[in-house]
Amino acid sequence: MRQWLSVIAVAVSAFAFVTAEFLPVGLLPQIAHDLDVSTGVAGLMVTTPGVMAAIFAPTLIVGAGRMDRRTIFLLLTSVLLISNLVCAVATNLPVMLAGRALLGAALGGFWTLATAAAPRLVQAKDAAKATATILTGVTCATVIGVPLGTFIASFASWRLSFAATGGLVTLALVAQALLVPSLPSASALRIADFKTLLGRSHMRLSMLMIALVFGAHFSTYTYIAPLLEQDFSLSTITLLLFGFGLVGFFSNALMSMVVSDHRKKSIAAMVLLLVGAMSSMLLLEHSTIGETAGMLLWGIAFGALPLCFSVWIQRTTADLAEAGSAMFVSIIQVAIALGSAVGGAIVDRAGVHADFMFGLALALLGLVMLQRLAAMEGSASAASFKRMGDISID
Repeated sequence: MRQWLSVIAVAVSAFAFVTAEFLPVGLLPQIAHDLDVSTGVAGLMVTTPGVMAAIFAPTLIVGAGRMDRRTIFLLLTSVLLISNLVCAVATNLPVMLAGRALLGAALGGFWTLATAAAPRLVQAKDAAKATATILTGVTCATVIGVPLGTFIASFASWRLSFAATGGLVTLALVAQALLVPSLPSASALRIADFKTLLGRSHMRLSMLMIALVFGAHFSTYTYIAPLLEQDFSLSTITLLLFGFGLVGFFSNALMSMVVSDHRKKSIAAMVLLLVGAMSSMLLLEHSTIGETAGMLLWGIAFGALPLCFSVWIQRTTADLAEAGSAMFVSIIQVAIALGSAVGGAIVDRAGVHADFMFGLALALLGLVMLQRLAAMEGSASAASFKRMGDISID
């Protein structure tokens, strides 16, 4: 029981981190108006944490050496608290981006440790369930956290949304202090570990696939509010975001039961759903039923994709878990940063429709990479089978 309480504490922390990370998505028009910047420029609030997290995911974990991972969890969550307070009082874009940069620095380290620590908190046979439980914090953030922030802004202000998120972070900090056990590191992570992983063609292609799919999502989802506000009120957008997260919650839970045995099929199915969702948002524009269906399909897809990719990387880098986790977090954050930045530039210059076409292209390229990885694994399995046959004959 104690083991699972520690997993839940990390899941609560994941909930707080993701709520803080994506809070601006539902508040983008209001923040842009108050800070007197364009919607695309306001998207830097998503880009900046992505850049910082991509940098800090590997560097922080290398710099930490053999420091107890529990201590690092507590320090990073404290930085997240400071970040939210800075954002809540920001009166201009530079101060806001400074607060978001602090979030990014903490975020990169947190996700590197969280995904690597999941198997250490429970027995080996429960590793996938522990990872799914921690990632439930992500889907809960989209179910409750982000829509709640939008709801608070609808009757108060976006500043109060950031302050309320700070209260959530405080709760996560207390949960960590009380429930997460000491997690000493057996050995310090080395730069050579990253070089080893990058030397593997399967790993490089896996990183590219993940970058393309996450880039597809964040280049478009970051600017979903400007698209939806053409046809929905702010309160209805809040409900749509809630629905997005709710179906994602169940999608994550159901996928945890099958992803270990069907990794490639699970990823393919969810990326195809993502493509279908984006297409429906374009083809059924101004149809409230069509856009609602598109948001729900999108929620199902993205509710499961982080788990699918996390299990994929855990299997791919089992011999270098923390290095693999750091690279996984870095590539996701690079995709978030570049996706939201390029998406913002497209939105400001060519409109939301062009941005969604760009996202669709990235998602389809991600499917192509998955097909290549499947072919690569098939060839490796065939070669292994042939070697076993040769040995038997000898």
